[in-house]
Amino acid sequence: MSINLVELAEKVAREAHQGQYRRGGVVPYIEHPKAVVSRVGNDVDAQVVAWLHDVIEDCEMTAEDLLDKGFSEIQVNAVELLSKTRETVYTEYLEAISQSPLATKVKIADMISNLADIPTKKQIKKYAKALLRLSKEL
Repeated sequence: MSINLVELAEKVAREAHQGQYRRGGVVPYIEHPKAVVSRVGNDVDAQVVAWLHDVIEDCEMTAEDLLDKGFSEIQVNAVELLSKTRETVYTEYLEAISQSPLATKVKIADMISNLADIPTKKQIKKYAKALLRLSKEL
């Protein structure tokens, strides 16, 4: 059952991010969640959340959609925590994430993936501070 949820999460992410590209417009966006998944280890919940971590924020998908597809409340809650809105202050966003070990694990993997993808100086500073903040929760 667990492996099927990871496969389902990948399928949902691939469909949701279809036609999206990373910065520069060359690399398909799905390569980012794939990289995040590769950094969370064998933790099934973290793999599911890693595949889905941007589908609410960047696609036309809701938490209810994810629940309807069979993902657990714990998984969907983590995806919601990782979904930053423009109105959310970044420090408050990190504070909310830090309350969930699952969301924290995936966010750290997400930031490491972003840092491995030709970050700007501004992104390096932002993620360095955020990694220090979230690593205190581990």
